[in-house]
Amino acid sequence: MFVAAKFSDSGVADGKLQRLPIPPAFFSPVKIASLPLAWAAALVVSVSNLPLHAAESAGAADREYAVSVVTRVAGPVLEAAAARELKQRLPINDWERVRAAVTHLEVVGRTLVGVAPWMELPPDDTPEGQLRARMTAQAVRTIANITDPASPDFANFSRGSQPLVDAAFLAHALLRAPTRLWGALSPTEQANVIAAFKATRGIKPGENNWLLFAATVEAALWQFTGEYRRESITYALERHEQWYVGDGTYGDGREFHWDYYNSFVIQPMMMAVLDVCAAQKDPLAEMLPKVMARARRYAAVQEMQISPEGTFPVIGRSSAYRMGAFQHLADMSLRRELPPTLNAGAVRGALTAITRRMIEAPGTFDAKGWLNIGVAGHQPSIRERYIATGSLYLCMAGLLHLGLPANDPFWTAPAAKWTQARVWSGEDMPADSAYREPARKL
Repeated sequence: MFVAAKFSDSGVADGKLQRLPIPPAFFSPVKIASLPLAWAAALVVSVSNLPLHAAESAGAADREYAVSVVTRVAGPVLEAAAARELKQRLPINDWERVRAAVTHLEVVGRTLVGVAPWMELPPDDTPEGQLRARMTAQAVRTIANITDPASPDFANFSRGSQPLVDAAFLAHALLRAPTRLWGALSPTEQANVIAAFKATRGIKPGENNWLLFAATVEAALWQFTGEYRRESITYALERHEQWYVGDGTYGDGREFHWDYYNSFVIQPMMMAVLDVCAAQKDPLAEMLPKVMARARRYAAVQEMQISPEGTFPVIGRSSAYRMGAFQHLADMSLRRELPPTLNAGAVRGALTAITRRMIEAPGTFDAKGWLNIGVAGHQPSIRERYIATGSLYLCMAGLLHLGLPANDPFWTAPAAKWTQARVWSGEDMPADSAYREPARKL
């Protein structure tokens, strides 16, 4: 049932995987925590010889699998950056040299935006808790190192336009882990983060989802310092309200695009910004109930996009972000805001299934454990010009539900089939219907 990587004598995975009949208890967080991180990151759970529908796995196994993915994907990033060696270790291939100035902030911001809720969980002495504490400490050092002007890993926060994007992902990560990440930084380190965020103010966002990058950075500054540019937040929220196209979906600017940017950026960042507005008791928070109602509908749509086999339509740009396409569904699970039509055990199974399909595909990782471009393996032709190795780590946002504790009903609910598995197994199902906004009172 499980897969172990073959190791060289030095303890580094050589990239060749063997499927071995290992009992489930072997691949548990206690085993991961007892290994060097480079070894732990080379272990993955495999059920490719089993049906992928949710009835085949229980919540505890799904959680162990998600933890193993965090370890394998985020491990090399945090290990390198915590040691101030990210610029030495992160691959920069010939095809991505034009992105060399931005890829380091990308890989950190995108990794942390996904793992932050897991890191924010209270400390505990379980094997998973010990592993989480270890990786959280690395994440804190990573943030300090990329924002310290004296560090060899100091990241670019102001040259070009891309830094605004990934400063926003880093800001979103800090909003998702205000105690374990932001609160663990020293006053000097926090000042460096604030200076880095303010350095992005010279970057003008486009009239599209980029408005929310500026808004998210300002929301973090508001939350952590009280000093912010209100107009960036107000304008982003007003424009996205104008771009709402119906049935729980926003246009990316004036036009609607068939892609996953409602999940990659738009809806998760809108909710994060409005959370800050609510915490600050700002009138803008009055938008939150309407935005959440739309978000519940979009979560239902996302769940219905997942096939019985754990695949989904690959459509639109940025497909190489893999399961990051389902950040919204994971976020709504984390928020405990799933619509009543969705079963928690089924959503858990669906998210686990798509993650398995992507992570286990041959060629997903290079020989040193870094992600390759692709959706199902190494598919370099799917790359857009703005994609670098660091970009790929937005896949971690598809694991936000790990921020729910192990005893949450999301993890303890019985395994169940998700919508498409039910439909295509012949179950008699009620018809789906569009979401319509309540009529305005005159």
